[in-house]
Amino acid sequence: MLILGLFLFYQEEDRSAERKRMVRDQIETRGIADPSVLEAMRNVPRHKLVPENQAKFAYADRPLPIGQKQTISQPYIVAYMTELVQPKKHMKVLEIGTGSGYQAAVLAEIVDQVYTLEIVPELGEKAKAVLGEMGYDNIHVRVADGYNGWEEHAPFDAIVVTAAADHIPPSLTEQLKEGGKMIIPIDSGEPAQQLVLVEKTGGKISQSNVLPVRFVPFTRSK
Repeated sequence: MLILGLFLFYQEEDRSAERKRMVRDQIETRGIADPSVLEAMRNVPRHKLVPENQAKFAYADRPLPIGQKQTISQPYIVAYMTELVQPKKHMKVLEIGTGSGYQAAVLAEIVDQVYTLEIVPELGEKAKAVLGEMGYDNIHVRVADGYNGWEEHAPFDAIVVTAAADHIPPSLTEQLKEGGKMIIPIDSGEPAQQLVLVEKTGGKISQSNVLPVRFVPFTRSK
């Protein structure tokens, strides 16, 4: 048992080293500088939040399939979206599209509370179980259509959407706190989707395109 324990310990240490290389080579070199975001990316064991057959690729610079025709974004995109909403310890954040739970875990390393919605029951229930096993008691997972947000816990300091919609859902801008930021991929029919930063100032909404991206479509309830 001692030998097995040591093997598992060093195996985890090796993956920790992979995370450090991932942050150094894929994230810092592309301009991500927020210390809290970098530390969160070093801390979250991404290999525990992907299917077993994808675990060996967990720290590669690419998205990965997670089942149900969904994907987990490449580490850089997760870090980039996280930095854009300027997370702080006191914040309450809404995520639309839990997926594997990775983005929620990264946010939970930084902010006070994360509320995350997943429309695919198989993914939502699995993410809830895995995140609980990992000890994230500040992540609240609900299986539901994310278009309407999570009104009973609004307003939110920030909102992170991880699927491409053809417009910004009005309910999400309504649930965004004054001074808050939302990041959302928008597919307007152009050759590339655009990652859009939405900000609420003085009760007014402004938006700006920040990066061409490719996300799975925003799914609605039938």
